[in-house]
This record gives sequence, structure tokens and C-alpha cells, in this order.
Amino acid sequence: MPAGEFDLIAAIQERLPAQGERVRLPSGDDAAVVEADGRSVISVDAIVDGVHFRLDDFGPQAVGRKALAAGLSDLAAMGAMPGEAYVVVASPPEFADKALLGIADGLAEVAKRYGITIAGGDLVSSPVLMVSVTAVGYGATGSRLVTRAGARAGDMIAVTGRLGGAAGAVALMEGGGESVRPELREAMLMRQLNPAGRVSEGLALAPEGATAMIDISDGLGADAGHISRSSGCRLEIDLDRIPLVPGLNEVAGGDGPAIELAASGGEDYELLAAIPPDRIPAATEAVRRAGTELTEIGYATGGHGVALKLPGGGEIQPRGFDHRRGSLSGSG
Repeated sequence: MPAGEFDLIAAIQERLPAQGERVRLPSGDDAAVVEADGRSVISVDAIVDGVHFRLDDFGPQAVGRKALAAGLSDLAAMGAMPGEAYVVVASPPEFADKALLGIADGLAEVAKRYGITIAGGDLVSSPVLMVSVTAVGYGATGSRLVTRAGARAGDMIAVTGRLGGAAGAVALMEGGGESVRPELREAMLMRQLNPAGRVSEGLALAPEGATAMIDISDGLGADAGHISRSSGCRLEIDLDRIPLVPGLNEVAGGDGPAIELAASGGEDYELLAAIPPDRIPAATEAVRRAGTELTEIGYATGGHGVALKLPGGGEIQPRGFDHRRGSLSGSG
């Protein structure tokens, strides 16, 4: 027999890490009480079974990891320090208690990794499994928070890490990439099952002069379009300079398809940043110290829109995931 709601909530709370120093009253009352200096940075995100993951492919713990990592990625793109998260889990009535506790374990794993507090939330019944995360971060007094709106003509466009891993992982889950070496296959699958929010990298880029940032959640083309529209400039991106995850060529079926998959596939959660040319060396070193690489892939210029330029000439249409249309769509 399934546990009652309140017994299950108590079991979930036992799995979560200890509260942070800002939290005066944690989960368990009508509302959390948090005391903090500086500005609050708040993001709300949700992942839904059949849209952002398939439970049979992921397992409950990976669902929890992905949900919280996606929320923290939004804070990283602002250069904010993560503080607390509030989580709503909506699940079908027949969903097993063990599976719900597995989601809690995944949430707790990521919370411990980034030193944040899960300070509250809710557990409700729903026709489909959904996990919604409200992530709260902070910008200390005097610190820079980076928006999408600061890029200017002449800035360089750079990206952290490597792209295409999350889209490649989906292809692997669907039975593709039989020739990919086991260690590369495992690393690529982890881009979906245990994604990393680039929190340290965002905190490193903000003080080093990044003028605009966004996390690559909807796809490079779509997210570059968001910076273009917010900043009022055009982004020119050389696709042959995009750093690809190892093994993507084998999954996609060649160099050209791999480049297109990396340009359009979402959920890599890498950071796309505009940086003045004279700040690139310091920004590159700061990101290296944070644990990954920073690669220049283009520049900002006058005009509007995004140009994704193919090796040898030609362009591809900027695309990304559109939640209203449920598929890849143009984002000019």
C-alpha cells in the first residue's frame, strides 16, 4: 500500500541535505524563511515525462538530477550564486513511492554538489510526471549580474565546454550510434542523465567582462537568437569552430550532420557568452580555472538575427526546440 502524502513528504525531507546558512525556517512549515543580503535571482523551470525525458530511459534519480541542474543552469547564465530551490513533483496516482524517493535522491545529489538548500515545494497528483524547480540565486552587493541584453558589435562570441552531447544522448537512447566506443557512449549519456550546470563558469565569466550570457537549453541557434534580439545586434557564428563532444560524428553519421546536431540540439546547458576582445584571454583563463574550456566561435556585429555559417560557405537556419510547437522550429 502506498505511503500517505505526509509520510512520503517526511521521507523525502530526510533525504535532502542540511539547510544552508541563509535559511531560517526550512521545508515543513507553510513557507520557508530565508534571510539574505544583495539581489535575488529567481528562475522557474519544469521537465515533463514524454517531452524532456522518458522515465523508462532515465530512471527516477536521473529525472531529479536533470530537473535541478536545469534550474541551476539559468542562475549560472546570470552569473549568480545558487542559494535555494523549491520543487514541485506532480505524478500519476499509480506512481510508486520508491520512484518518488528516487527523484528525491537525484535532487539531493545535485543539491549537495552545488551546496544549495531545497527549502520547500509540493507533492501533487497529475496525469503525467512533471518536476518543476524554482531556483533562487544571489548577486552580492557590487557584483555583476549578466543578462541577455548587453552584447555589442565587436564582441566575441564564445561557448563553454562542448556541444551536441545531450542531442547525441537522445539518439543513443533511441538505438543509434552502435559504433561509438563504450566510454564515449557513457560520457554522452551522462549529458542527459547527469547534466552539469556551469555555475562556477558563470561566476567566473561575470567579473571578467561578459556583456551577455545565456545557457544553451533550447539549442545554439535558438539561444543565440535570444541574445541577438535582446541586445539588438547580429551574431555571426562559424560552425566549424564549435567544440563537439567526442563520438558525436559516429552518432550523427558524419561531420556535417554532427555540426548540425550540435547547432540545433538543446539541453547542453553550456554557456554562450558575448565578451569584448580584450577580455577574452582573462575570461578563458577564468573558465579554465573553473574546470572547463572556453572556445571562441564567432562575433557580434551590427544588424539583427543569427548567421550559422557552414565550413566552405553557406548557412543553416537557426533552430531550436519550441515548446508551443513541440518540435524544432526556425528562430531568425
